[in-house]
Amino acid sequence: MTGPPVTGQAVASPVLLLGQAPGDREPKLQRPFAWTAGKTLFQWLDGIGLDEQSVRSRVFIAAVCRCFPGKKPRGGDRVPNLAEVANCRVWLREECELVRPELLIPVGKLAINQFLPAERLAEVIGQRHRVECFGRAIDCIPLPHPSGASTWHRTEPGKSLLADALDLIGQHAAWRSLSPE
Repeated sequence: MTGPPVTGQAVASPVLLLGQAPGDREPKLQRPFAWTAGKTLFQWLDGIGLDEQSVRSRVFIAAVCRCFPGKKPRGGDRVPNLAEVANCRVWLREECELVRPELLIPVGKLAINQFLPAERLAEVIGQRHRVECFGRAIDCIPLPHPSGASTWHRTEPGKSLLADALDLIGQHAAWRSLSPE
C-alpha cells in the first residue's frame, strides 16, 4: 500500500460512512470518495437529503484501509489483503470509540464484511442490521460499492435493494438528525 493516508474531515457525527480504501486519486486530492465512485455515492446520498458538501461536513467518513492498495495487474484497484486490513483496524477501532456512531454505513463488500460476514451482497443490502461495533451495538445499513466497474447496483436485484437501503438510511433517526431542515 502507498501513502499518504486519506481520511475524512474530523466531525462529531452519529453516522459513520465506511469505505474500502482510497483509490489512486484520493491521496492527491486528500479526501475520501473524491473520484468516480464518490460521484455516484454522493448522488445516492443527495437523493435522501444531503448533498456532497453536507455529507463531508456532517458524516464521519472512514475506510477499512487508509492508504491506496495499488492497482490489480489486469486493471482496477487491488482489494486490501487480510494483513493490511488487520494493520489498519486499530484506526477504525479508535474512531468508533471516539465518535460512537449510532448508524454505520459500510460501502462495498470489504467494508460490509468487517461487521456482517456475507457471501453475497443480496444477503445484506436493503436491510437494517444490528451489529457489534467494537463493544457497542449499533445499526448498520450497508450499501454496494458505487464503482463504475460494478454493475451490481445497476441491475436487479441490486437496483431495488440499493433503493431499499437508501430509503432505510433516509428514515433512520441518526441520518435525519443531520438534515439542515
